[in-house]
Order: sequence, then structure tokens, then C-alpha cells
Amino acid sequence: MSAIDPGVEDGIKESADDVEPDKEGADYDRDESRSLQQPSRWWFASTACPLLAGTFGPMASGFNICALVQYWRQTIPPEPNDAEVLGHKIEDPEWVLIVNIFSLAAAVIGNAALLLNMARRVRFSIAQPTTITGFLTAGILLIADTATLSSQPAYGLTKETLLPPSRHALTQAFYYAIFAAVIYTILGLLMCVTVYGANKGHYSKDFHLTGSQRTLMLQTMSFITYLMLGALVFGYIEEWEYLDAVYWADVTLLTVGLGDYHPTKALTRGLMFPFAFGGILMVGLVVGSIRSLILERGKEKLSARIVEKKRFYAVHNVDNRKQTIKVSMFAKVDFSTDPALSPAQKREEEFNVMRKVQKAAERERRYFALSLSSTFALILWFVGAAVFQQTEFQQEWTYLQALYFSYTSLLTIGYGDFAPYSNSGRAFFVLWSLLAVPSLTILISNMGDTVIKWFSDLTIWIGSITVLPGEEGLRASTRAAARTLTSWMNDSIKSFTPPGILGAAPAEPEQRLERSDYENKMLDNLAERLGRHTGDRHVDFVSESEKEQDTMTKDIQFYHYVLARECRNVQKDLSASPPKEYTWQDWEYFLKLMGNEDDPADFPGQQHPDILVPEAVRAPKFMMVGEPSTHLTPDSRGSDEKATSSSDEPQKPDEMDGNIDRKTSVMRQMTAKRKQFRNRKGRRPDDDFLMSWSWLSQDSPLMSQKSEAEWVLERLSAALERELNRQRKGFRVQPPIGLRDARKRNKMAGNKEGGEDGAEDAAQEREQDALEKAEKSEE
Repeated sequence: MSAIDPGVEDGIKESADDVEPDKEGADYDRDESRSLQQPSRWWFASTACPLLAGTFGPMASGFNICALVQYWRQTIPPEPNDAEVLGHKIEDPEWVLIVNIFSLAAAVIGNAALLLNMARRVRFSIAQPTTITGFLTAGILLIADTATLSSQPAYGLTKETLLPPSRHALTQAFYYAIFAAVIYTILGLLMCVTVYGANKGHYSKDFHLTGSQRTLMLQTMSFITYLMLGALVFGYIEEWEYLDAVYWADVTLLTVGLGDYHPTKALTRGLMFPFAFGGILMVGLVVGSIRSLILERGKEKLSARIVEKKRFYAVHNVDNRKQTIKVSMFAKVDFSTDPALSPAQKREEEFNVMRKVQKAAERERRYFALSLSSTFALILWFVGAAVFQQTEFQQEWTYLQALYFSYTSLLTIGYGDFAPYSNSGRAFFVLWSLLAVPSLTILISNMGDTVIKWFSDLTIWIGSITVLPGEEGLRASTRAAARTLTSWMNDSIKSFTPPGILGAAPAEPEQRLERSDYENKMLDNLAERLGRHTGDRHVDFVSESEKEQDTMTKDIQFYHYVLARECRNVQKDLSASPPKEYTWQDWEYFLKLMGNEDDPADFPGQQHPDILVPEAVRAPKFMMVGEPSTHLTPDSRGSDEKATSSSDEPQKPDEMDGNIDRKTSVMRQMTAKRKQFRNRKGRRPDDDFLMSWSWLSQDSPLMSQKSEAEWVLERLSAALERELNRQRKGFRVQPPIGLRDARKRNKMAGNKEGGEDGAEDAAQEREQDALEKAEKSEE
């Protein structure tokens, strides 16, 4: 049996042999779960590249339209300050206009193909080559157009009075053409990477996007169209140049409000109300979709990748001498490698370590996301200030003034004491502001998980010991705060390791229960959980109405009852915020209900076995307790034939690697790891990688992209479906739990109180059970 991915396996959607399995959906979920743990380059190629193209493609087309509606050259009057604003446009050669039109047409075709592909109206194999060809063609044409014009002396002007550089300039349209050309080229190359990865089989040839992500391109197109149409209307009424009106509309809808352009007529002031309100709503939609892309999908990918790196780091950094394992560069936790531990104890050790890995990974993800968004915002601030200083050279801005202007615009304060007047400055401001506002939104969202949370927790803590004490009163709140602070300081001191030549002495390992005591504790926990379902009503029903049925039938009915109730209980945890995290005892209980001790070969009446528990966390065969798995065919259901055991012979302890029988896998793993470490200088392979991991394996349920409640509920419901289907066909299999498990709690308590008498009673009871089985088999 091969390892099962924590995603949706084939068996989950198979109802025995008469239901067609949903291979496509299962394969996608498996690939999706694996892809989240893979290096980020292929996730970037499969998801981020198309979304970037969907976001910036319409923006580039809008810039292309801006480059088309106005001439690219103008005269400069002798006034020194606002010379470019008062300049007169010079007609361009016809070839400039023709190339610009062809460029816009190619870009529109590329955007349309990408939009239809995202909407699943056109196949990937047709849409993506069309998109790449359209974007690259548009970019190359605009690059050739702008390069040819700018390379000519005096931009192709022949009039002698305009030949001096101080008498001519390029308009905003020329700079919009440069921005569009650069964006088209970058997007075309990014989509080439997407097609390459799909053709190499790194992901499917389809965009598996959420609803908000699919509508991102449509929202961006709507916003750009709304902005440009609004600029057309307001520019016509106010008698502004169209590109100046585009600049005003951008400043207005992004709520910067510099004040250099503002409505002066009653009609435009009246139209301002609906225009600004609708535009701000559309900005919110676009920013919300971008936030969904970065914070939801990016968070999911980043979290999975960091957890995988932390997990891989932990399993290769086990210190047998100190009995510790490193979960990060500066964090160690206790981890026993004592061979005397039972498999269940080993699994619990790994489960506790995996929880520490998850917490360390989540902490690293939050700060990494904060640092990434902060870095991008700082780049926009400082680099934008440098660009504005160069574009506004006629106003003689210093870098400090440009930095001040960029800061007030980035935070949408917009005092208006500084504003761009040059053609290049206004065109760049439109591009810069469209990037700055979403980035600032993402930065504030990331700060909410870190910096803002610090201040919030600190404020609540200070309030609890000063003016806002808890319900217990000021004195109790102060004592609780002191205990928390003292506990934190003690943990910090214990975890601190002073430097030294010989290093710190190994700490004393934590005292753990004996193997037998631990197994009794696990059985006690199981009995306690099952005891919640053995109410008087159900017990009476089984004992009175089913007296004539054998023990297996009672256990099967009880198993179905427990599965149904646990599905209902877990369903309540689906909407928990933050997501529910189950304890080790909860997980062992749920996995046992799913059948983590089933023999994969013992699935009567089914072509495909329902292996609901990943191999890594399945209980080993030699630890199976209770009756062996048995089944009866429909023909023999009415007779009392001898039940046949389907479990293999117990494995010897030296053949067991950790928690499961993986002797063959270990040999293959040894060979593969030796090849992997052969080319690494300064590092020798040790015995750590030969361990068979359970909860620290890549197939651990805690590595799934689903929440824990979703993972458990999916498999519990599949187990219930499997059992009901068996019952419908007349096949019977000994369930993983039964009524006897629920009654063991009282028996164990009696054994502890009765001492030797209790042990004798237990032995007599086991003997009596064996005699009853023998009598049934003889009959």
C-alpha cells in the first residue's frame, strides 16, 4: 500500500464497486495539495502569472488608449515654470498612429483570449498562445514605435525654432506608450512561463481559481473603463485635455485629492457625487480581489511551503544525545527516541513536535508577509520619490520634498502643496498610484496580524490590571497577569543556552509513562469518548431488541451510531474561528473510527478499498487488539460459519521502522538518501533519515491544505458511507470499535481497585469469551 495524500483520495468518493470514482476531482485535490508544498516557482507560474496578466493587461490597454488619443510631441513656450502645461501639440507622422492602432488591436485580442480562458469558454491550448502572441506583438510594436521616434534628432521636428531642446518636449501620451509596452512585454513573458510549466506537466492546463480571482480581470477592466469614460465626460465639460482629465480621475477615485485639478462648474460638481461614489466602490472591489489573491491564495501557498521546510528541517535535526529535535534555527523541543516507547507514544511525540512546527511556521509566515509587503511599500516610496525628483526638475524639487510628496500621496493624505506638473510626472503618477494603493492595503492587512495585534494585546493587558479589570476584580487580574509574565520569563530562561566550548549539558529528559501504563491510558481515553455515546436509551435498545444477534452485529450497529454522531459533532467545528485544532487524543480517536487498523486487503464487496487514513499514521499490525477482521458473504450471512481472520501475522519488533512495516521502503530510502547526500560537501548522512515518520511525514493530516475539521469530517462521512454500503450488500466486517470498548473504562477501574482480584476477574472474563467463541465455531 502506497502512501496516501492528505487530500481527497480516490476511495473517499467511491461507494464500493457500483459507483464510478471521481478520478478527475481526486487527482486535482491530490496535485493541489502537493503543489502547495512544492517550490514557489511553479505555483507562481500556474496561478500568480495568469492573475498578474488579468490585472495588468487591462491597465496596459488603458495606457495604450491614452497613447493613441493624443499626439506625442509638443512645443514649449518660453515660460519657465508650467511650460509643458501650456505647450501646443505637434501632429505625429502617420506611421506612429498606424503602429499604435495595430498594437492596441493585438492587446485587445490577447486580453479577450485570457478572459475567455479564465471563464472556461476557450481551451488553454488555444487561448494561451493567442494571449502570448497578442501581448508580445503589442509590446514589440510599441517599443519599436517609441524607440524610432525618440531616436530621431529633435524627435523628427524640422522647424528651426523648435530644434533647441528647451523648445520641444514629449507629451503624456508618449510616456503612457512606454508604460504599456513594458507591461505588455513582461506579461507576455510571464505567460510563456505558464505555458512551459503546463506542457512539462508541473500542473494541469487549467486555471483553478476562486470566484473572486476569476472576476479580477473583469473588475480591472470595468474600473479602467469607468475611469477613462469619467475622464472623457469631465474633461469635455471642464475643457481639460483628455490625459489631464485621466490624471484628475485617478487622483479622485484613489482619494488622493491633490487639488491641482478640481470641478469648477455646477454640472461637474453635481456629477462628482455619483462618479466618486461608484469609483470608490469599484476600487474596493479590485483591491478586495487583489487582497484575496495575495492574502488568501498567497497565504495558503506560503504557509504550506514554510511548514514543509520546517518539517523537513526537523526530521533531519534529531539529537539522540540530548533527546531533542530542532523545529527552527533557534528553537528546540523535547523528542524521545527511546526504542522502548510504544508506537502510539512515538506518534504522540511526533504529533507534539508537528504542532510546534506549525506554530513556528505560522509565526514565520506572518513576519515574512509583513516584511515582504513593507519592502514593496518602501520601494514604492523611495523609488517613486527619486522618479518624481527627476520628472519635476523644472520645479526644482529636492529629494526630501519628493519623499514628502510620495509619502502624503501613498497614504492618500494629499495636502496639495506639492503636485506633479510635468507630462512625465503626471503619467508616472497614474501608474505609481495604481500600484501604491493596493500595496498599502495589503501592508495594513499584514500589520493586523503582527504589529497591530501587539498593541491590541498590550492595551487589553494594561487595561486588565488598571481601569478595566476582569470579572474577578482588579486583584485577581493583577495576579493572573503576574503569573503569565513569570511563566514567560521562566520559559525564556529554560530555553536559553549559554555559549561555551563544551556546550551546554544535556537536559534531563521528560519523564514518560511506561508502555503498559500508556496503553491503559489510551484505552481509558477511548472508553471515555465512546462512553458519551452509550446512553441508557441506546444501550437498552441494543440489549433488549437485539438479544438474538451476535456480538459483531451489535458492534456494527454501535459503530454506525457513533460515526453518525461524531459527524454531527465535527460539523459544528467547521465554522470555528480560528480553525479548530484537535488534541492528540482527539486525533487518535478519529483515526480509529476511520479504521486505521484495517487490513487494506479486507474490503469485501469492493473493487477499490476505502483507505481513509494515510499510511504514515496508520497503526501497525502487531499493535492490533481485539477480534480479527472478519467478513461474511451474502450467501453465508444467515449461517454461523467460522469467521476467518484477514490480518497478517504480527511483525517482529526489529522489522518495524517506527510505526508501520516499511522494511522495503527503508531500503529504498537508504539508497535514495545516500545519492542525495553524496554531492553535499561537509555533510554526512546520519541515521535520522532512516526513521519512518508518522505525524512528521509529508502525508501527515496536519500537512493537508484543508482545515482539521474538514479533513476529519470528510473521512468520517466516507467511513459511514462505506459501512452502510456494506450493510446494503450483506457484507460484515468487524468494526474498529464496539460496545466492549465503551465498557472497558469501568473494567479497568475495577482492576485497579480490586488488585489481584481484579486481574483474576479479567482473566476469567477473557477465558469465558474464548469459550463462547469456540462454542459458536463448533455449532
